[in-house]
Amino acid sequence: MLRVKIFKNEQVAGHAYKMTLAAPVIAKFAQPGQFVMVKCADGIQPLLRRPLGVHNVKGSEVEILYEIIGEGTKLLSQKKSGQALDIIGPLGTGFKFPKGSDPCGKNILIAGGMGVAPLLFLAKKINKSQVLVLIGAKTKQEILCKKEFKKLGCNVKVVTDDGSAGHKGFVTDLLQDRGHLFKGVPAMLYACGPKPMLKAVSEFSKRRKIPAQISLEEHMACGIGACLGCIVNTKSGQKRVCKEGPVFDAREIIWE
Repeated sequence: MLRVKIFKNEQVAGHAYKMTLAAPVIAKFAQPGQFVMVKCADGIQPLLRRPLGVHNVKGSEVEILYEIIGEGTKLLSQKKSGQALDIIGPLGTGFKFPKGSDPCGKNILIAGGMGVAPLLFLAKKINKSQVLVLIGAKTKQEILCKKEFKKLGCNVKVVTDDGSAGHKGFVTDLLQDRGHLFKGVPAMLYACGPKPMLKAVSEFSKRRKIPAQISLEEHMACGIGACLGCIVNTKSGQKRVCKEGPVFDAREIIWE
Protein backbone atom coordinates (compact mmCIF):
# COMPACT_ATOMS: atom_id res chain seq x y z
CA MET A 1 0.00 0.00 0.00
CA LEU A 2 1.41 3.36 -1.05
CA ARG A 3 0.46 6.98 -0.48
CA VAL A 4 1.35 8.91 -3.61
CA LYS A 5 0.96 12.55 -4.62
CA ILE A 6 -1.27 13.68 -7.46
CA PHE A 7 0.51 15.94 -9.97
CA LYS A 8 -2.35 16.36 -12.42
CA ASN A 9 -5.91 15.17 -12.87
CA GLU A 10 -7.36 16.43 -16.11
CA GLN A 11 -10.32 15.72 -18.35
CA VAL A 12 -9.10 14.56 -21.76
CA ALA A 13 -12.37 13.71 -23.55
CA GLY A 14 -15.99 13.31 -22.52
CA HIS A 15 -15.99 11.23 -19.34
CA ALA A 16 -12.31 10.28 -19.72
CA TYR A 17 -9.66 11.62 -17.35
CA LYS A 18 -5.90 11.26 -17.07
CA MET A 19 -4.23 11.36 -13.67
CA THR A 20 -0.49 11.80 -13.19
CA LEU A 21 1.01 10.47 -9.95
CA ALA A 22 4.38 10.85 -8.27
CA ALA A 23 4.91 7.13 -7.78
CA PRO A 24 8.59 6.16 -8.15
CA VAL A 25 8.17 2.62 -6.81
CA ILE A 26 5.39 1.78 -9.24
CA ALA A 27 7.21 3.55 -12.07
CA LYS A 28 10.28 1.41 -11.44
CA PHE A 29 8.54 -1.96 -11.46
CA ALA A 30 5.42 -1.55 -13.62
CA GLN A 31 5.16 -3.48 -16.88
CA PRO A 32 2.71 -2.82 -19.74
CA GLY A 33 -0.64 -4.45 -19.02
CA GLN A 34 -0.34 -4.31 -15.24
CA PHE A 35 -2.70 -2.28 -13.05
CA VAL A 36 -3.05 -0.56 -9.68
CA MET A 37 -5.86 -0.75 -7.13
CA VAL A 38 -6.94 2.77 -6.24
CA LYS A 39 -8.80 3.93 -3.14
CA CYS A 40 -11.04 6.63 -4.59
CA ALA A 41 -11.87 8.43 -1.33
CA ASP A 42 -10.39 8.78 2.15
CA GLY A 43 -13.60 7.71 3.89
CA ILE A 44 -15.27 4.30 4.14
CA GLN A 45 -17.36 4.70 1.00
CA PRO A 46 -16.88 3.45 -1.60
CA LEU A 47 -15.55 0.41 0.21
CA LEU A 48 -13.81 -1.32 -2.69
CA ARG A 49 -10.79 -0.05 -4.58
CA ARG A 50 -10.95 0.42 -8.34
CA PRO A 51 -8.58 -1.43 -10.70
CA LEU A 52 -6.98 1.00 -13.17
CA GLY A 53 -4.40 0.11 -15.78
CA VAL A 54 -0.97 1.73 -15.91
CA HIS A 55 -1.33 4.04 -18.89
CA ASN A 56 2.18 5.46 -19.08
CA VAL A 57 5.41 5.87 -17.14
CA LYS A 58 7.62 8.96 -17.37
CA GLY A 59 10.61 8.85 -15.07
CA SER A 60 9.19 8.60 -11.55
CA GLU A 61 5.69 9.56 -12.68
CA VAL A 62 2.85 7.18 -13.47
CA GLU A 63 -0.20 8.04 -15.55
CA ILE A 64 -3.56 6.32 -15.30
CA LEU A 65 -6.35 6.84 -17.82
CA TYR A 66 -9.86 6.25 -16.52
CA GLU A 67 -13.52 6.89 -17.27
CA ILE A 68 -16.29 8.07 -14.96
CA ILE A 69 -18.64 5.09 -14.79
CA GLY A 70 -19.79 5.12 -11.18
CA GLU A 71 -19.43 6.60 -7.71
CA GLY A 72 -15.77 5.67 -7.27
CA THR A 73 -14.43 7.10 -10.52
CA LYS A 74 -16.61 10.19 -10.10
CA LEU A 75 -14.92 10.84 -6.75
CA LEU A 76 -11.56 10.18 -8.36
CA SER A 77 -12.24 12.78 -11.05
CA GLN A 78 -12.72 15.40 -8.32
CA LYS A 79 -9.24 14.90 -6.87
CA LYS A 80 -6.93 17.92 -7.11
CA SER A 81 -3.22 18.41 -7.71
CA GLY A 82 -1.26 18.09 -4.48
CA GLN A 83 -3.68 15.67 -2.85
CA ALA A 84 -2.59 12.19 -1.79
CA LEU A 85 -3.92 8.93 -3.17
CA ASP A 86 -3.85 5.47 -1.62
CA ILE A 87 -2.89 2.80 -4.16
CA ILE A 88 -1.63 -0.79 -4.34
CA GLY A 89 0.50 -2.00 -7.22
CA PRO A 90 1.73 -2.76 -9.70
CA LEU A 91 -0.44 -5.88 -9.89
CA GLY A 92 -1.28 -8.65 -12.32
CA THR A 93 0.43 -10.24 -15.28
CA GLY A 94 1.08 -7.90 -18.19
CA PHE A 95 1.91 -8.25 -21.86
CA LYS A 96 4.78 -10.39 -23.09
CA PHE A 97 6.63 -8.63 -25.87
CA PRO A 98 9.74 -9.27 -27.98
CA LYS A 99 13.00 -7.90 -26.65
CA GLY A 100 16.49 -7.47 -28.03
CA SER A 101 16.51 -8.23 -31.75
CA ASP A 102 12.69 -8.16 -31.80
CA PRO A 103 11.85 -11.21 -33.94
CA CYS A 104 8.25 -10.06 -34.31
CA GLY A 105 7.99 -8.28 -37.66
CA LYS A 106 4.73 -6.47 -37.04
CA ASN A 107 2.95 -5.55 -33.82
CA ILE A 108 -0.74 -4.72 -34.09
CA LEU A 109 -2.30 -2.89 -31.14
CA ILE A 110 -6.11 -2.97 -31.13
CA ALA A 111 -7.96 -0.62 -28.78
CA GLY A 112 -11.69 -0.31 -28.26
CA GLY A 113 -12.82 2.76 -26.32
CA MET A 114 -10.96 2.96 -23.01
CA GLY A 115 -8.96 -0.05 -24.15
CA VAL A 116 -6.24 2.39 -25.19
CA ALA A 117 -5.34 2.76 -21.50
CA PRO A 118 -2.68 -0.01 -21.22
CA LEU A 119 -1.58 0.04 -24.85
CA LEU A 120 0.31 3.36 -24.90
CA PHE A 121 2.80 2.08 -22.33
CA LEU A 122 3.14 -1.09 -24.40
CA ALA A 123 3.79 0.91 -27.58
CA LYS A 124 6.66 2.72 -25.84
CA LYS A 125 8.31 -0.60 -25.06
CA ILE A 126 8.11 -1.90 -28.63
CA ASN A 127 8.37 1.33 -30.60
CA LYS A 128 11.59 0.22 -32.32
CA SER A 129 9.59 -2.39 -34.20
CA GLN A 130 6.87 -1.84 -36.74
CA VAL A 131 3.72 -0.87 -34.84
CA LEU A 132 0.23 -0.42 -36.22
CA VAL A 133 -2.39 0.93 -33.82
CA LEU A 134 -6.09 0.47 -34.54
CA ILE A 135 -8.31 2.68 -32.37
CA GLY A 136 -12.08 2.34 -32.16
CA ALA A 137 -14.52 4.76 -30.52
CA LYS A 138 -18.21 5.66 -30.65
CA THR A 139 -17.58 9.18 -31.99
CA LYS A 140 -14.73 11.46 -33.07
CA GLN A 141 -14.85 13.23 -29.70
CA GLU A 142 -14.19 9.96 -27.87
CA ILE A 143 -11.02 8.98 -29.75
CA LEU A 144 -8.18 8.80 -27.24
CA CYS A 145 -4.39 8.93 -27.52
CA LYS A 146 -4.13 9.21 -31.31
CA LYS A 147 -1.54 12.00 -31.06
CA GLU A 148 0.42 10.19 -28.35
CA PHE A 149 0.74 7.03 -30.44
CA LYS A 150 1.82 9.05 -33.48
CA LYS A 151 4.53 10.79 -31.43
CA LEU A 152 5.98 7.35 -30.76
CA GLY A 153 6.20 6.74 -34.49
CA CYS A 154 3.26 4.36 -34.68
CA ASN A 155 1.04 4.07 -37.74
CA VAL A 156 -2.44 4.90 -36.41
CA LYS A 157 -5.83 4.12 -37.94
CA VAL A 158 -9.16 5.05 -36.37
CA VAL A 159 -12.72 3.84 -36.69
CA THR A 160 -15.93 5.25 -35.21
CA ASP A 161 -19.40 3.81 -34.78
CA ASP A 162 -21.01 6.85 -36.41
CA GLY A 163 -18.36 7.48 -39.08
CA SER A 164 -17.47 10.93 -37.69
CA ALA A 165 -13.76 10.02 -37.95
CA GLY A 166 -11.98 7.43 -40.02
CA HIS A 167 -13.76 4.26 -41.09
CA LYS A 168 -17.39 3.74 -40.05
CA GLY A 169 -17.87 0.50 -38.19
CA PHE A 170 -15.95 -1.53 -35.64
CA VAL A 171 -12.25 -1.61 -34.92
CA THR A 172 -12.19 -5.30 -35.82
CA ASP A 173 -13.28 -4.30 -39.34
CA LEU A 174 -9.91 -2.57 -39.72
CA LEU A 175 -8.20 -5.76 -38.64
CA GLN A 176 -10.08 -7.79 -41.25
CA ASP A 177 -9.34 -5.22 -43.98
CA ARG A 178 -5.62 -5.41 -43.25
CA GLY A 179 -5.31 -9.17 -43.36
CA HIS A 180 -2.83 -8.85 -46.23
CA LEU A 181 -0.32 -7.27 -43.87
CA PHE A 182 0.26 -10.60 -42.18
CA LYS A 183 1.27 -12.60 -45.25
CA GLY A 184 4.76 -13.99 -44.74
CA VAL A 185 5.45 -11.64 -41.82
CA PRO A 186 5.74 -12.70 -38.17
CA ALA A 187 3.14 -10.79 -36.19
CA MET A 188 1.65 -10.35 -32.73
CA LEU A 189 -1.75 -8.92 -31.86
CA TYR A 190 -2.28 -7.02 -28.60
CA ALA A 191 -5.83 -5.98 -27.72
CA CYS A 192 -7.83 -4.31 -24.98
CA GLY A 193 -11.47 -3.27 -25.09
CA PRO A 194 -15.05 -4.58 -24.77
CA LYS A 195 -15.55 -8.34 -24.60
CA PRO A 196 -17.27 -8.62 -28.01
CA MET A 197 -14.25 -6.95 -29.59
CA LEU A 198 -11.82 -9.21 -27.75
CA LYS A 199 -13.80 -12.27 -28.78
CA ALA A 200 -13.61 -11.15 -32.42
CA VAL A 201 -9.84 -10.61 -32.12
CA SER A 202 -9.51 -14.05 -30.58
CA GLU A 203 -11.44 -15.66 -33.43
CA PHE A 204 -9.35 -13.76 -35.99
CA SER A 205 -6.12 -14.92 -34.37
CA LYS A 206 -7.25 -18.55 -34.41
CA ARG A 207 -8.43 -18.35 -38.00
CA ARG A 208 -5.25 -16.69 -39.25
CA LYS A 209 -2.94 -18.57 -36.87
CA ILE A 210 -1.54 -15.31 -35.50
CA PRO A 211 -0.67 -15.14 -31.78
CA ALA A 212 -2.71 -12.64 -29.81
CA GLN A 213 -2.65 -11.29 -26.28
CA ILE A 214 -5.77 -9.72 -24.83
CA SER A 215 -6.29 -7.67 -21.68
CA LEU A 216 -9.55 -8.59 -19.94
CA GLU A 217 -11.65 -6.39 -17.70
CA GLU A 218 -13.59 -7.80 -14.76
CA HIS A 219 -15.00 -6.47 -11.51
CA MET A 220 -12.33 -6.93 -8.83
CA ALA A 221 -12.68 -6.79 -5.07
CA CYS A 222 -9.14 -7.46 -3.86
CA GLY A 223 -6.83 -7.28 -6.87
CA ILE A 224 -4.41 -9.84 -5.41
CA GLY A 225 -6.12 -13.14 -6.21
CA ALA A 226 -7.58 -13.86 -2.77
CA CYS A 227 -11.32 -13.36 -3.25
CA LEU A 228 -11.76 -15.27 -6.55
CA GLY A 229 -14.23 -12.64 -7.70
CA CYS A 230 -12.72 -12.15 -11.17
CA ILE A 231 -12.57 -15.71 -12.47
CA VAL A 232 -12.43 -16.40 -16.21
CA ASN A 233 -12.72 -19.81 -17.88
CA THR A 234 -9.74 -20.97 -19.93
CA LYS A 235 -8.72 -24.20 -21.64
CA SER A 236 -6.45 -24.94 -18.68
CA GLY A 237 -9.10 -24.23 -16.05
CA GLN A 238 -10.32 -21.20 -14.16
CA LYS A 239 -7.93 -18.25 -13.94
CA ARG A 240 -7.98 -15.05 -11.91
CA VAL A 241 -8.00 -11.91 -14.04
CA CYS A 242 -6.20 -9.99 -11.29
CA LYS A 243 -3.41 -12.53 -10.85
CA GLU A 244 -2.84 -14.75 -13.89
CA GLY A 245 -4.22 -11.87 -15.96
CA PRO A 246 -5.41 -9.35 -16.90
CA VAL A 247 -3.43 -10.30 -20.02
CA PHE A 248 -4.06 -13.75 -21.50
CA ASP A 249 -3.27 -15.69 -24.65
CA ALA A 250 -6.43 -15.08 -26.69
CA ARG A 251 -6.53 -18.69 -27.85
CA GLU A 252 -6.82 -19.92 -24.26
CA ILE A 253 -10.01 -18.06 -23.35
CA ILE A 254 -13.32 -19.94 -23.39
CA TRP A 255 -15.92 -17.43 -24.56
CA GLU A 256 -19.48 -17.97 -23.34
